[in-house]
Amino acid sequence: MVINNNYSNRIIKPPLTTGKVQTGNPRNVNTNSAGVNFDNFLQQAIDKGSGVKFSKHAEMRMQARNIDLTQTQKDKISNAVSKAQQKGIKDSLVILDDMAFVVNVNSKTVVTAVNNSELKENAFTNIDGAIFA
Repeated sequence: MVINNNYSNRIIKPPLTTGKVQTGNPRNVNTNSAGVNFDNFLQQAIDKGSGVKFSKHAEMRMQARNIDLTQTQKDKISNAVSKAQQKGIKDSLVILDDMAFVVNVNSKTVVTAVNNSELKENAFTNIDGAIFA
């Protein structure tokens, strides 16, 4: 069997470009299919990620204790968590109005929630700081 190696020493050149600009309707790369500007979409995602999360346990406690938070209250908790993070607190008690929330600062997760009537009966353990929101 004979193998033809005539092509093994051949230099392959890259294709030539003509410098022509593609005409027609340019594709808009700054918007998604809904027409939302990517910068706005990214900022919304960042803002959403900067807020606090609520654990399943905290959600159950809030529901059982009739705690409904407004967006303003959630923002205050988020700001308090940011302050706690700046101070090096890992597990914080955040006191807001007539409620208290135990928050894991590193994960920005509310672990449990207590309303005014139960504040008087509770001792909070495993926290290393408290923030008034």
